[in-house]
Amino acid sequence: MRKGLIVFAREPIAGKVKTRLAATVGNEVAAKWYETMLQDVLNTTRQLSDVETVVFWACDENSLPLLTERYRCRAHYQGSGDLGQRMQTACIEMFSRGVSICCIIGSDSPDIPLAYIQSAYQLLAEQRHDVVVGPSSDGGYYLLGMKQVYPQLFRNISWSTSDVLRQSLEAARTAGLTVALLPEWHDIDTYEDLQAYQRRNRQTPLTDPQ
Repeated sequence: MRKGLIVFAREPIAGKVKTRLAATVGNEVAAKWYETMLQDVLNTTRQLSDVETVVFWACDENSLPLLTERYRCRAHYQGSGDLGQRMQTACIEMFSRGVSICCIIGSDSPDIPLAYIQSAYQLLAEQRHDVVVGPSSDGGYYLLGMKQVYPQLFRNISWSTSDVLRQSLEAARTAGLTVALLPEWHDIDTYEDLQAYQRRNRQTPLTDPQ
């Protein structure tokens, strides 16, 4: 059973990433933090030796070769549309490559436990669930996994709001899909989120990742 993992990422350009964090720490520091978080996520995914991982980038398409080399990853362009449309397109691409199970994560949870990702694949392989969702503490989700593309999960969702998880679960129920929930985890979008991350990981509360 081939397993695929999509990592959604942005090219870490100051002023283009982590704008809510940047409102407190500035664009340059926020971009540095974003790159640090992305590297941490990719280091975690590299431990999944039996999973085909592809980073789907929000970037200029001409940047893909540079990003592939810089982050030592398989890279693909996200394409156009809202977040749901881009996620659905990415999932379609992965299933077209022959994977049987596909999960998608973002680059906002640098300390996401590897065991949570592994659990998502295990739950889907057991055949008792159509979809696996990892709820985030801000009302969204940090992971979505499935065995085929369900368009209902990508439509009519208020992306980047605290209603994402609720609306997504309701869409799954309406479509008759069985859903397994992973333990809750945390995104980093604001300075308060960053402070909480540093406390979890017992880091010195710096605003600059050096």
